[in-house]
Amino acid sequence: MMLVMRTTINSEPVVLEKAKAAALGRGVTLGEFIDDALRSYLSKGAQVAPPPFQLHTVRGELVQPSLDLDRTSALLVAADESAYGKSA
Repeated sequence: MMLVMRTTINSEPVVLEKAKAAALGRGVTLGEFIDDALRSYLSKGAQVAPPPFQLHTVRGELVQPSLDLDRTSALLVAADESAYGKSA
């Protein structure tokens, strides 16, 4: 005998409508559809979140104070001049 528990959940209307449509398309009740979805989600186990992004900075004179960092073309020119020398 399967024990069934009744509960109330809050869901976004759009999500609920999609779930109802999917359940109807599969020929199951909304409760059965939600049970299957939860079973599937829970069977995947705990997924490890990627580590938080860390920005590493260094001290020194890597960027010229006169360089406008909002102008990408200026950054490209500066990179080319650094690699190949200034043009005549």
